[in-house]
Amino acid sequence: MLIQCGAMPLTLAIIYLMASFRFPVDYLTVAVVQGLLAALVTWKLALAAWWRAIQLLFPLAVLTALALQLPSWLFGLIFLLLLGWYWSTFRTQVPYYPSQPVVWDAVRQLLPAARAPRVIDIGSGLGGLTLYLARVRPDADAIGIELAPLPWLVSWLRARIGRSRARFLLGDYEKLDFGQFDLVFAYLSPAAMPALWRKTRAEMRPGTMLVSYEFVIEERAPDSIIHATQGGIPLYIWYF
Repeated sequence: MLIQCGAMPLTLAIIYLMASFRFPVDYLTVAVVQGLLAALVTWKLALAAWWRAIQLLFPLAVLTALALQLPSWLFGLIFLLLLGWYWSTFRTQVPYYPSQPVVWDAVRQLLPAARAPRVIDIGSGLGGLTLYLARVRPDADAIGIELAPLPWLVSWLRARIGRSRARFLLGDYEKLDFGQFDLVFAYLSPAAMPALWRKTRAEMRPGTMLVSYEFVIEERAPDSIIHATQGGIPLYIWYF
């Protein structure tokens, strides 16, 4: 929003010049110029490429919404849904990243067979991994924790409807003691990995493991790397 506001004065200046030289100017022209300038500012600030697309299309989306004369309550509903889904992504810098069944099975193969393991998926999303482990390893204590309320609610309902033994917690994994788990699974983001490593190094017991899908910890090389599919995204494993 700050980028859009920052681009607006220059947009008005360009539109004024266009009108002075008798170029046709309408709301669509204003939206296109505003979007191009906002995308240019985004590029100069070296933000992610997908932000450029958002900034480019945002004024056009606003113009389209005004033309459709959508009811105001619809925007409030969309806002609440997005708030429930992404919640504190701005703080954690961990967006919603779903893993795949082949990854879940690779994690299953890492679980100790001789005893009932305790496993937690931090940032469990819709609960796919936790529900799968609870189904294929009935002896396991499979737990997922999610900070965003809407994904947590979906996973909790899936467990209740499916009569699964999986458990889902609503909250921040930073407040958990990792020492109670045999395996901690993480599919987070590069920004979250340094803090995750400090926590696991301080709390995890000997004989346990941290498994990170896709994102590596720079402070220590993984003890093992496996691929759920040939040439696919790796699973990084650290043993304690």
